[in-house]
Amino acid sequence: MDGNRRFTKKCKLMEGAGHKIGFSALMSMLKYCYEFGVRYVTVYAFSIENFKRSPEEVQSLMDLMLEKIEEILKEQSIVNRYGVRVIFSGNLKLLSEPVRLAAERAMLATAKNSKAVLSICVAYTSTNEIMHAVQESCEEKWDEITLLNSSGAGYGLISLGGYEQDEMDHLIKLTDIEKHMYMAAAPDPDIIIRTSGETRLSNFLLWQSANCYLYSPSVLWPEIGFRQFLWAILNFQRIHFYLDKQRKQS
Repeated sequence: MDGNRRFTKKCKLMEGAGHKIGFSALMSMLKYCYEFGVRYVTVYAFSIENFKRSPEEVQSLMDLMLEKIEEILKEQSIVNRYGVRVIFSGNLKLLSEPVRLAAERAMLATAKNSKAVLSICVAYTSTNEIMHAVQESCEEKWDEITLLNSSGAGYGLISLGGYEQDEMDHLIKLTDIEKHMYMAAAPDPDIIIRTSGETRLSNFLLWQSANCYLYSPSVLWPEIGFRQFLWAILNFQRIHFYLDKQRKQS
């Protein structure tokens, strides 16, 4: 959702107005997605890098996030109308306590919704996600081997240095890392939409986006509409066979 601040400057609006209009654009895009049968939607709401902005701007964004999370909890909100489960993905410990608690309430309140999944990436970068997943996988495997050795069933696996089959079974596998990803609840994306004409991912879903279509409309995020949404769908359909072939070969 790139271009909220530039939209504010472009239209000479009050500071923060672009993010509020951007939220309205998000609600419209979510409606299009759910009415077109898109079951999984992921939005990049706040990067870990965004914490480097001025304290005033960060606080303003946290206040806006808190306000919008509370709106999600209302009975007539879009997530309840369309039966959407909301998941906040990222290093949530970095969020202010009110925002973190509100996010937890939203996840709990929508946990039984099953028609679609909305993943909101906050306090997120892909490198942090990968580092977290590797660390969790190492700790899990270490605990597993330690438990085996303490029970006498591990045959001293911690001290062995070879690569026999028994040891290979205790190495970290791709599936071990993927299950600890922040984005484990959603499949790899088919389409990534990056507004403002930017063609870089900016540390977003680097692990998951190897075989997806990147669409970069020139409009700023608050300006995005149905035309850009439909064009992304049509372009994806045009190259779907190629992308699917690449995915199966990887």
